[in-house]
Parts: sequence; structure tokens; C-alpha cells
Amino acid sequence: MGLRRLALLGAALVSAGMVAAGTAEAQGQNEQFIPGLVYRTGAYAPNGIPFADGVADYIAMLNARDGGINGVKISFEECETGYATDRGVECYERLKNKGPTGAAYFSPLSTGITFALTEKAPGDKVPLITMGYGRADSRDGQVFTWNFPLLGTYWTAADVAIQHVAKELGGFDKLKGKKIALLYHDSPYGKEPIAALEVLSKKYGFEFLPIPVPAPGSEQKSQWLQIRQQRPDYVLLWGWGVMNSAAVTEAGNVNYPRDKMIGVWWSGAEPDVIPAGEKGAGYKALMLQHTSGKAPVYADLEKYVYSQGKSLAKPDEIGAVLYNRGLINSMLGTEAIRTAMAKFGNKPMTGEQVRWGIENLNLTAERIKQLGFEGMIGPLKVSCTDHEGTRLSRVHQWDGKQWKVISDWYTGDDTIIEPLVKATAAKYAAEKKITPRDCSKEN
Repeated sequence: MGLRRLALLGAALVSAGMVAAGTAEAQGQNEQFIPGLVYRTGAYAPNGIPFADGVADYIAMLNARDGGINGVKISFEECETGYATDRGVECYERLKNKGPTGAAYFSPLSTGITFALTEKAPGDKVPLITMGYGRADSRDGQVFTWNFPLLGTYWTAADVAIQHVAKELGGFDKLKGKKIALLYHDSPYGKEPIAALEVLSKKYGFEFLPIPVPAPGSEQKSQWLQIRQQRPDYVLLWGWGVMNSAAVTEAGNVNYPRDKMIGVWWSGAEPDVIPAGEKGAGYKALMLQHTSGKAPVYADLEKYVYSQGKSLAKPDEIGAVLYNRGLINSMLGTEAIRTAMAKFGNKPMTGEQVRWGIENLNLTAERIKQLGFEGMIGPLKVSCTDHEGTRLSRVHQWDGKQWKVISDWYTGDDTIIEPLVKATAAKYAAEKKITPRDCSKEN
């Protein structure tokens, strides 16, 4: 990192309230504290940085334009996890009680950290927004009261990926006898889709071949030797950070067709394909609804953040997939706080109040347009029973220079996903001695 970027980092941290002197405890009692678990260093930094910049820039924009949320200023502080579960837990413990009402919510940006915090959040009464990641069974709000895998779970992703494969083959009946490999990060994140893919393989009659890759995933020669020998019809990629670009590069090295690779939405951003050069052309990935490009919200970001020197983002990050995802993450969190304020008043919300706000979040097409996110995401409605809120996804493809949307919308098949969610959530409840909520009795 150069001296100029370090200087910008220090200035932006201060302006966004990311350092101790800028937290709610130091500035006053009428501020909403939002922590940021980030990884700007280590093997996953190329993917973690643009997401973190998007998260911070949206909060900076709200503070500059609106004075925060309904006039309640947001205090924001980052904590570096390096994508390590133990460091993520340390950050959580350090930040959960900051501010006059404690942390509004946590976004772990790691399935491993999410698994650990799932055990802690109920006692601390702090919600977890795990947008597009985390435990797939935590969609069941009757068991996982404090987890919110908004916009999509890995079981939705697995089902949508198979739907797209079936469409390319000419129908679900054409899946029978095919071989589909899962090249996955050998961690809780990478293992999440396995249960759904096993169910799908039995239903449609394809052979499922799981292939783990040890973290961080830069070395994959043995895995691609196996793929070259097995010659699966498709390879699903569940990677993160350097693992993704390494996979695309190795596919090129063994002449595996990139257009027969489909990544999950965490394997479908610019850092995943640009390092592979011309070998990345043709690679496909799911979208967490959005792709790259600039939505109307960028006009206010330019006015209140970029032109004021308050952003850490590099020019090539702005409008990129993961930067957009960071913006969406902060938008969902702050809109949940706004929803809570409508019930509890315009003041800093407690984690418990924010949890109510997330569970009652109803983002209509009209509201999304008002927020400037039209074209990036569709309507989202969360409920006591459904903490995912929507099961929509699309597929985009890298043409060597940019991402291009190549599919219509897919909806996760709940005849497959819901029984799996119910069974695993019930098992978790029994193991943890949790009595599921009766949503019919809750407002």
C-alpha cells in the first residue's frame, strides 16, 4: 500500500468514524454504532477490500447527506479479521457493546465466523446479517432468531446453478448420467452447498463429485489433474479470494472449457478473473442479483463521498461487483434500522430492536428506486419464518473485459430447499435444546 493510499485511509477512517476517537462512546449518546468486520490484509484482501470500501462509502454518504438515519448519525468502526474465525470472534467481543446501545448488527463476511457467532448472538441479542453466505438452514427464523442470510443462501445458489446447467443441456431430464464436480474451499463456506447438491444429484440422476481445496487455495494442481482425468461435464466453483483466479487459470492450463464452469456469487467478481488474463474469458458465475455497473445511487456517492475525498476505493473498484455488494450490504442494514425506528422512535436502536427491523424489512420496488438501487436488486420481504427474504439469482459471464448478464431470473426451488432447511434446522434445535418460535403468535 502506497503512502498516498495510507494517507487517504487515515483520513477516511476518521471521517467515517472507524477509529476509536470517532465511535459513539466518544462523540455522544445520539449515535447508532455499526461495526465492520473486514479483511484488508492477507490472502483474501483482493476480495475483502472492495466489499469493505462499499460498506464504508454508503455509510459515509448517509452521514453526509442525511445526518445518518432519520437524523441519527452513524458511528462506524472497522476491525480486521484476516478472514480468520478466531480474530473475527475477537472483533465481535471488542465491538458488540460499543456505542450508547451496543452494536446494531454484525456482518461477519465469513461463514466460519458466522458459525462461531451464531452461538453467541442469541445471548448478546445482536443480529447477524449474512447477505448471501453463512448457514443455509438459518433461513428458518423459527430456530435461528438472530441470523439473516438475506438475498440468498448457498442452497438457493446450488439449486439455481443446477437449474442453469439443465437449461444449457436442454432440460432437467438431460442431467441424468452427467457428472458435475464441486471444486470447493475446504472450510464451512465451501462445504455448505454439499448437502443440497447431494439431494439434487439423487433427484435428477447426475453424478456428484466434490473436490476440496485447502485454504487459501492458490495451489490446485492435484485437483485439476483429478478434473482432467474425471472430465466432469460441469465444474461448480465455490471459492474465495486467490482460490478463484487460481481455479480459472488452472482450468485454462488443462484446457477445461471455462464456459462449463459456474461459480457461486462469491466467485464471480473482477478479482476472480482479471488475474487469469485471457484464460478467464467465458467463465460464468451466479449473481447475488446484481452485477457490475453504476446504479442511480452513485450520483449521491459522487456528490457526498468521492468528490469530498472521503472514499478509500480505487477508481477501478467503483462500480465493480464486490464494491456494489458492499453498498447493498450497508443499504439493507441501514434500512432495517430505519424500519425499527418506525416502531421504536428516531433514536439509536438496540440490537434487539434492529433484529425486529430486519425481520420486518419489506423493500418494495418503489422503495428500492427511491434508494437509488433500481436494477441492482429486486424486492425483498423478510418474515419470522423466512430470514432469506428472496430466492432470486441470475448468471453473468466474463467476456475477457467485463461481466455480461446471460440469463433470465431463476428462483430457487422450494420443493427441494425448504424440506432440507426444515430438517437441518430441527436437528440443530434439538442439539442446542432450542424451542422453535411460534411465528403465528408474533407481530
